[in-house]
Amino acid sequence: MKVLFCHDGPLRKDEDSNYYGIAHNDQTFRRYYTIADEINVAIRVNEVTGTENKNKLSKITIPNLSVHEVPNISSAKGVIFEKKQAKEKIRKAVIEADYIIVRFPSITGFYAFDYAKKLNKPCLVEVVACPWDAFWNHSLKGKLVAPFMYFATKKRVSNSNYVVYVTNQFLQGRYPTTGKNVNCSNVALTEFDDKILEKRLDKISNMNRDSKIIIGTTAAVNVKFKGQQYVIKALSELKKQGYTNFEYQLVGAGDQSYLKSEAKKYNIADQVKFMGPMVHNEVFDWLETIDIYAQPSRQEGLPRALIEAMSRGVPAFGANTAGIPELLENEFIFSNNKNNIKEMRSILLQFTKDKMLVQAERNFEEAKKYDKEVIDQRRQRFFEEFRAQSG
Repeated sequence: MKVLFCHDGPLRKDEDSNYYGIAHNDQTFRRYYTIADEINVAIRVNEVTGTENKNKLSKITIPNLSVHEVPNISSAKGVIFEKKQAKEKIRKAVIEADYIIVRFPSITGFYAFDYAKKLNKPCLVEVVACPWDAFWNHSLKGKLVAPFMYFATKKRVSNSNYVVYVTNQFLQGRYPTTGKNVNCSNVALTEFDDKILEKRLDKISNMNRDSKIIIGTTAAVNVKFKGQQYVIKALSELKKQGYTNFEYQLVGAGDQSYLKSEAKKYNIADQVKFMGPMVHNEVFDWLETIDIYAQPSRQEGLPRALIEAMSRGVPAFGANTAGIPELLENEFIFSNNKNNIKEMRSILLQFTKDKMLVQAERNFEEAKKYDKEVIDQRRQRFFEEFRAQSG
């Protein structure tokens, strides 16, 4: 039996035809063995470039996985010149499969869903992000695309028989379904050692008034809706008030030029450090060194990076975006409007030693809700029900 997973992606491919991913990896695909013993993937594929380090990507190694490479139909050029070819590849992939998994938002997922419905193939939808937030906060062109993506997603999710949401409330409210559904975060943590919390509490207890406070964010540094520029502006305002003991460390791949120019423009270039991309284990080591985690993005599902920081007992704050308010207490949430810089400034000054100790314990306990075993069992039961009900 074959299950087909459909998403825009992309994956990467090297000269030896090995596939690599970041968000898509062995862990992502292995869960679908619950449904079938062979996994096909319809997805966009880019070549690994000379500037990319394959060691920073996750090599896809699981058995019985085949990739249907779909042309890029997420751009105007692709829609004009490659849409017909892409749709035909997706249609053939759907015909060959017994079960269809589509991940929204994605154009590839939309076409696969439509073909699955037309061909009466069992189809399960995963809603992992809000397309309205993603496109509206992306660019002027994105604002033109946002309404189409919003209604295209809303319509298909509403007509889905089985839906997996990565949030507990937000995506369910914005993209409701009449079918069966479950909340299963893509975050699956495996280590909850009380020694991690003890180490964090000791770190906070040893801070003094003159200690440097390191704020960290893990996200692509070339995507404006990730919001690092707002933290930079907030630190600039704090510097004007005489608070210069903050350092902002950014982990993530991408062109750093925009954020570097923002740091220079706001006169805090010496307080902003670009750490570059890191593999997963390196990120956890880095989290041990920071004092506060910031999630300033304007587009999210349920942010893995924030939950991982919380699992290390890191005090955190974030934007009023998607599932972020489901994770943090209200006083550590800032708005997505013109007041966000002022609110961030206020939140950072609220992080006294006592509050950081409280938030370290609170975040560590909250992150336990995303224990891998608990989430995997919930997802597996839902997948088994989908398979059984679909015949």
